[in-house]
Amino acid sequence: MNTHMTAKPQISLGTDITPDGGDYEVVRRVIEKISLDYRDQPSLEALAAAVGDTPNGLQKLFTRWAGLSPKGFLQAVTLDHARRLLDSGLSVLDASYEVGMSGPGRLHDLFVTHEAISPGDYKTRGAGLTIRYGFHLSPFGVALLMVTDRGLAGLAFNDAGKERAAFEDMAGRWPNATFVEDMAATAPYAARIFDPRTWRADRPLRVVLIGTDFQVRVWEALLRIPIGKACTYSAIAESIGKPAASRAVGAAIGANPISFVVPCHRALGKSGALTGYHWGLTRKRAILGWEAGQFAATS
Repeated sequence: MNTHMTAKPQISLGTDITPDGGDYEVVRRVIEKISLDYRDQPSLEALAAAVGDTPNGLQKLFTRWAGLSPKGFLQAVTLDHARRLLDSGLSVLDASYEVGMSGPGRLHDLFVTHEAISPGDYKTRGAGLTIRYGFHLSPFGVALLMVTDRGLAGLAFNDAGKERAAFEDMAGRWPNATFVEDMAATAPYAARIFDPRTWRADRPLRVVLIGTDFQVRVWEALLRIPIGKACTYSAIAESIGKPAASRAVGAAIGANPISFVVPCHRALGKSGALTGYHWGLTRKRAILGWEAGQFAATS
């Protein structure tokens, strides 16, 4: 799809160390090697040997400097190339071999690990995919949850009596999927999402995102906004390397299919004012207030 834009790995190096230091040179060489040799899928051991370090030493150094592990950076680079190949019309099998995978199974694993989406679903917008949905009470009104066997696919809010409109709005984001009402499947997600006691870094929630590369980059930027904080559209545009795209960022935020979990409510207008929210400004204020209370309780 020619509307997609290519996602680039976001690397944020420390600002308190000068770029002339030996550590920086090691990180630079590793990034260069991964960027050039991603088709070979170099192991941590191979990368460490190339820069004269131990695997454990390189893992700690690279993670401290870049904010993700060498494997995480390799996955981001590989995923970036795989997306471009899929968008150009290459089959999943051919794309798998082109980026150095042994077959489509490994490419599937990479997409699932990175963003819980298979390359096949990325191309077909959910054809052949079963999405189970259910309505549940939440701190912010009735919540519609949509899940697949790979994770959460949608979360929307609605007022009582408007469930059908909410469902049709969300189903339109996965136009080729099969939908089955199944509250038994969605209830565990609802219980976990709205209970902060279940929020654990070692058990991340798996989500399924389908959108253009630009939309996914915006949604990933939203995920980096901490609870109790907020960010302007222009700052988000800057963070993804598109400083002139504030309007497009706003459109992508409005199209976010997973409310609350992907926190579009933390995005503000340039002046810091609350702007439009797909599920209503009153609900946006309620979520921000609730999060402020959670943040204060854990500070």
